[in-house]
Amino acid sequence: MKPSTAKLSSTVLKDVPLSTTMPVFKNNNAYASVLEKQTVFFQTGTTLPIQFRIDTLKKLKKCILQHESEISDALTHDLGKPIFESYGAEIAGTISEIDYFIHNLRKLATDTTVSTPLLHFKASSRIQYQPYGKVLIIAPWNYPFLLSMNPLVGAVAAGNTCVLKPSEIAEKTALIIEKIINEIFIQDYVAVVQGGVNQTQELLENKFDLLFFTGSTPVGKIMYKAAAEHLTPVVLELGGKSPVIVDEDTDIEITARRIVWGKFLNTGQTCIAPDYVFVHENIKAKLIERCIHYIEDFYGKDAYVSSSYGRIITTKNTLRLKNYLATSNVIYGGKVNENACYVSPTLLDSPAMDSPVMQEEIFGPILPIHSYKNIDEVIQFIANRPKPLALYIFSNSKTFQNTILQKTYSGGVAINETVMHVANHNLPFGGVGASGIGNYHGKHSFFTFSHARSILSKSFIIDVKIRYAPYQKNRLGLLKFMTKYFM
Repeated sequence: MKPSTAKLSSTVLKDVPLSTTMPVFKNNNAYASVLEKQTVFFQTGTTLPIQFRIDTLKKLKKCILQHESEISDALTHDLGKPIFESYGAEIAGTISEIDYFIHNLRKLATDTTVSTPLLHFKASSRIQYQPYGKVLIIAPWNYPFLLSMNPLVGAVAAGNTCVLKPSEIAEKTALIIEKIINEIFIQDYVAVVQGGVNQTQELLENKFDLLFFTGSTPVGKIMYKAAAEHLTPVVLELGGKSPVIVDEDTDIEITARRIVWGKFLNTGQTCIAPDYVFVHENIKAKLIERCIHYIEDFYGKDAYVSSSYGRIITTKNTLRLKNYLATSNVIYGGKVNENACYVSPTLLDSPAMDSPVMQEEIFGPILPIHSYKNIDEVIQFIANRPKPLALYIFSNSKTFQNTILQKTYSGGVAINETVMHVANHNLPFGGVGASGIGNYHGKHSFFTFSHARSILSKSFIIDVKIRYAPYQKNRLGLLKFMTKYFM
C-alpha cells in the first residue's frame, strides 16, 4: 500500500521525502529501516505546526467514529465486552482525549514565560515544549483500544512520530487499530507493529526517544532494562494490588454498589480494579450481603448468561484465577468454565495473607474481603507492601480520610468511589514505585510526551564582570551578597 499525502496535509507535506511502501515487520533490520524513515520525517518539521497536529487528531476522531461498530465487535470477540462497556470505557475515553487536545493544544504548546532572578539582569526566561522524536508505545490487552489510542493521541499532540505495538492477545482489536492507523497515517509518521514477544524484543533493540509501556510490573522491569541500554526515557503504567478501605461510618448501599461496579467492570481485568477490601468488623457481614445483592442486581443470578458480563482473555488466565480459588474460602460465586474463559463474580472471606491471591495482582473477578478493628493495622499492612496504582477510601469522616491519605502512598486515590478518577483529564494518571513511572491523561500526556526545554535570553546591554576570571578575593563578599539577595 502506498502512502498518500492526502491523508495528511498536502500543503504541509509538499516536497517531504516519504517512504513509498508499507514496511514488512519481520526482523530487526526492518524495524531499523522504519525508524530511520521516521527520523527523516521528523526532521522535516512536518509534525511541529500546531494546526497540523490538530487537523490530524480531527481526522483520527472521525475515523474512529466511522469504525465504532467494528471496534465494539472486536472488543466483544476478544474479551466478551458488552457494547455499553466498549463504548463507555474505551471508545468514549479515546474520543474525549482527542477532543481535549483539539480544544487545548494551542494553549498547551505555547512557550511558558517564567520569572528571571535579578542576578541575570537584563534577561528573560521561558520553557519551550519540544517533542521527543520517535516514540514506542507498547499496549496491553485488557483495554486494548483505549490503552493503545490514548498514549498515541498524547504522542501525536506533542508532535512525535510513533511506533505502536498493540497486544497480540486481543487479536481482533489489534487488527482494527492497524486498519484505523493506516487510514490516517503514513508509516513514516505512525507505524503499527503486530506480533508477540519476539517482535517486542526486536523492537526494543532499536533506539527510541521515549518508551511508553502499559502492562504488568514483571514485564515493566524487562522494558526498563531494555530502555536503559539506550538511555531511553520511559513511562511505565503498571499495576499492583489496589486496596479498598471501608470505614464503619459510610453509606453502605452506595459503597457496596460502587465496589461491585469497579471490581467486576471488564470482568475484573482492570489495572485499577479494587484488589482486596478491608472493612470495619462491625459492618463486614452487611457489606458482604449488599455486595452479593448488587452482583445479582447487575448480572442476575447467573452471570454466565448475562449480556452485561464479559469473559477472561485466555484459558491460561482462567486457569490462573481458578487456582486462586482452590485454597480460599469462597463465600459467593467461584464458578469456572475453562472452555468458555468464564469466572463468575466471586467473593472470598479473609484468605491467608501469605496466599497467592493476597500476594499477586488478581486481575480477574475475585474479591477478597477482610475485616479490621484498628485502622492503624490496615495502614501498616498497606505500607509494608509495594505502592499500589490506586487506593480507595469509603467514609463520611474527613478525619478518617485524611489519616489514610497522610499515612499511605499510591499512584492515585478515589474517596467514596472506585476507578472513576481515571476519567478526569485534569488528574494525572500513573503509578509510583512498583506500580509505575510517570503519568499521563489530558495536559499531563502533553508534558509526558514533550521535553521541557529551558531558554534563557540575555541582553548585551549589561555584563557584570565579577563572575569572570581571574578571581579576586576582594570580590568574594560582593559575590555572596549578590547570590543571597538577587538569585
